[in-house]
Amino acid sequence: MDNSQPVGKYWIMFVISSIVQIIFLIWIREYFWIVLPFVLTTFSRAMRLI
Repeated sequence: MDNSQPVGKYWIMFVISSIVQIIFLIWIREYFWIVLPFVLTTFSRAMRLI
């Protein structure tokens, strides 16, 4: 596992995808699950789990 990679871009992508998911939950509730893979993947990369 390479822990020397910077993860700042993954945190930014996580925040942006979380905001998009909140927007989807407010206005397009039927399709909020479309954003879930992006939120979960960027969070796990930011935490260096994958």
